[in-house]
Amino acid sequence: MSASVYRYADGRVPNSLALLYAFGGYAAGFALLFADSYWLNACGTLLLGHAMIVAAYLIHEFAHGTIFAEPKHNIRAGEVCSWLCGSCYAGFQDLRRKHMRHHVDRADVITFDTKAFLKRCPGWLRGLVLAAEWAYIPAVELIMHYYVILLPFITANPKHRANRRRVLLTLLVRGALFALVAAISPKALLLYFVAWSLMIMVLRFTDAYQHTYDAFAVLEDNGKIPDDKPRDRAYEQMNTYTNVVSLRWPALDLLLLNFAYHNAHHEKPVAPWYRLRKLHHELYGDGYAQVLPMHLLFKSFHQHRLRRVLDDDYGVVLPSGERRADGFYGAVGVSFLTAV
Repeated sequence: MSASVYRYADGRVPNSLALLYAFGGYAAGFALLFADSYWLNACGTLLLGHAMIVAAYLIHEFAHGTIFAEPKHNIRAGEVCSWLCGSCYAGFQDLRRKHMRHHVDRADVITFDTKAFLKRCPGWLRGLVLAAEWAYIPAVELIMHYYVILLPFITANPKHRANRRRVLLTLLVRGALFALVAAISPKALLLYFVAWSLMIMVLRFTDAYQHTYDAFAVLEDNGKIPDDKPRDRAYEQMNTYTNVVSLRWPALDLLLLNFAYHNAHHEKPVAPWYRLRKLHHELYGDGYAQVLPMHLLFKSFHQHRLRRVLDDDYGVVLPSGERRADGFYGAVGVSFLTAV
């Protein structure tokens, strides 16, 4: 593939490898789900799940236009990767518009407020969601994904109602494919959902600890957020965190396409994924206070797994110390894979 196809000349090798891994890993992992060996099934599930994780972070890159030189190629590739990740019920452009508001408004802008929904829903339903979250089942993210499917059929908004045909066709195609897989191997279908759930869990953990932004339920694309504070670049950086996988082995951040270098990404959103680690060190050097290695976040993720479901407060991060993230409750339901 010619280097001119890519937006940046130095992206030929890293982007080609990432795309090859996402699509090749998906195909190989999916095939291994049908194997007779449980070891191969396990390897296939992990490979499929990680291929979907990489595809998801490629969607993020396509949304910022950092992969291909032509915008139409980023859009098409984003649509294809959305099918790999199961986020294809909404169009890629809808995903992109929602994510761009996150950058422009410097806030977590959502259409569907799951916290308000859970507070006013019947007690048995709220209890069911909390029980699932207690068991580490990503119930809130599942609600968000299913809401994308239901929205065109429960709203009077013509913009969303126009998406009915897409949703029905997507349901038909995916339903037929799932039925075919189930007819061949129910085990393979079950393992597929395990792999997909693995993707959701990894993405939700990473998303949870990258911002302490204010969250606003904005019903329409042009809806305004309150002008109650200066949400400038200083605010953006001080409320953004770089939750790297490992300080000792930075190569592990490639498992997430360097998405953890989030301060650098917000400082320069058009910087491609493979430059972010270098950009981070150029901008901030060593010892940057906004760096929160993931090992500091596991305790918080466990202890606050129910609080973050209903609490509007994301918590606080202390200036220093091994326990500085213990009071960081984290966000929930802010995935860039949902267009609401």
